[in-house]
Amino acid sequence: MDGNASPHADAPLIDPFARAISYLRVSVTDRCDFRCVYCMSEDMTFLPKAEILSLEELDRLCSAFVRLGVRKLRLTGGEPLVRRNVMSLIRNLGRHVRSGTLDELTLTTNGSQLAKFADELVDAGVRRINVSLDTLDAGRFAQLTRWGKLDQVLDGLKAAKRAGLQVKINAVALKGMNDDEFDRLIAWSGDEGFDLVFIEVMPMGEIGGDARLDQYLPLSMVRAEISKSWTLDETDYRTGGPARYFTVRETGRRLGFITPLTHNFCESCNRVRLTCTGTLYMCLGQDDAADLRAPLRASDDDGALDRAIRAAIARKPKGHDFVIDRRHSGPAVQRHMSVTGG
Repeated sequence: MDGNASPHADAPLIDPFARAISYLRVSVTDRCDFRCVYCMSEDMTFLPKAEILSLEELDRLCSAFVRLGVRKLRLTGGEPLVRRNVMSLIRNLGRHVRSGTLDELTLTTNGSQLAKFADELVDAGVRRINVSLDTLDAGRFAQLTRWGKLDQVLDGLKAAKRAGLQVKINAVALKGMNDDEFDRLIAWSGDEGFDLVFIEVMPMGEIGGDARLDQYLPLSMVRAEISKSWTLDETDYRTGGPARYFTVRETGRRLGFITPLTHNFCESCNRVRLTCTGTLYMCLGQDDAADLRAPLRASDDDGALDRAIRAAIARKPKGHDFVIDRRHSGPAVQRHMSVTGG
């Protein structure tokens, strides 16, 4: 499609606050084989298949962003690896890594399908993955995910290590649910050679009652508690995402914190998020969005698509305003995280 690109295709994507947009997170499906208690309701209604972009359309959209200066692509869901034939998309996107126009192609997964796909991911050009894992207790894992099996995820992680994938573990800090496991997660990640990131629960989508407020645990408290047992050394390491990293002196591994509520990280935001329906969210915590499906399907020429992307970036807000308290116990935005992409 490069021959049909707009005449200013080589101009970088710059938002109104002079931030270069170089990182695209793409939800390839809203479906998942888990029902994590902080992410989804148990009885989810998923999008009709007719609304979902085809894998070829997702390839074209991602490639347009790469042409416009995006250097990092992260595939998410739902659970990206449950989408039928998703490896064909990943293999096709790998051409941008091989050509040098993309620095990194990666994905976030719950790990349930890694035993099946780890080797193929490496062959496609993926070198690093994030795996969501909030507990190492099998019973608690079943409770948190509602449908998940811990052994299946641990087997997937073993396969990822054998395949040579670098693994970062994402753990949501949940009050009264896994807040007695933080030391265990740090020690285990160190033993396995994984980096670890703790994430504050995000107020997205209805999960029932005041459940999310009951789950919320400020990472400032988590870090203070962790520091009683571990030595956290400052580091300037960055992956392009919002995590602030330290090195755990005792394990030699990195420990990150993502704090959308207690510390707004928006001043350096270089990210936008694309849903599996072709909707572009310029900010995770705002409802403003742009429809890219219409220009994508209106023409085989990418000129209109490029203009729509640039117009959307021109509306990117300065930041989000997530709040969780007794007066704001409902979701800050109504869409679930699985729709936007984790």
